[in-house]
Amino acid sequence: MRVLIIEDDAVLRDGLQVGLRLAGFSPDSVGSLGDARSALRAARFEVLVLDLMLPDGSGLDLLAELRRARDPVPVLVLTARDRPGDKVRGLDLGADDYLGKPFDLEELAARLRALGRRPAALSRTQPVWNGVTLDLACQEARRGETVIPLSPREFSVLQALMAHPRAILSKSRLEEHLYGWQEEVDSNTVEVHVHKLRAKLGHGFIETVRGAGYRLAEPE
Repeated sequence: MRVLIIEDDAVLRDGLQVGLRLAGFSPDSVGSLGDARSALRAARFEVLVLDLMLPDGSGLDLLAELRRARDPVPVLVLTARDRPGDKVRGLDLGADDYLGKPFDLEELAARLRALGRRPAALSRTQPVWNGVTLDLACQEARRGETVIPLSPREFSVLQALMAHPRAILSKSRLEEHLYGWQEEVDSNTVEVHVHKLRAKLGHGFIETVRGAGYRLAEPE
């Protein structure tokens, strides 16, 4: 897995590069936002390790730029600024994970492996099915240039189906995608979301497979 480390502390940066290489990664490293932008223009990375306090600005600026550009590359924020407010801001701007300094290298490697295990369909910027484009970075669905307004849970149901476009997903599997294990789920919740999606996408967009679940209809 190719990793870009964006960290201004040279000793830590070199240590991360050596440690991640020993852990089986292919790391590159830079020490500033400017160098990070150049590296991202020149190469494709599977994941970024991003410090926030850099000599030419905040790592959050780069994170916001990536998400505005609809770049879905996973970003793990690695910083001494680990107060809850800092974490909330970073996650809201689009970070995928957050690890405070000091940290354990084995934990960092495990978190990066977890980010790299995402299904290919979920890591694509804009999966498309039957004329509908799902923009994962912006959390939008579009048909052509028209944005289709979806609630967060409608988007989640559609995302799960488009991640496995020819598979039948059971009601229980969709419920697991929508809710945490401690949340109460109404018995007809999935049916309600599917009904609303059909009203917005077309009745034939999602098929009901009797006794099994739901799947996307084949394009006409």
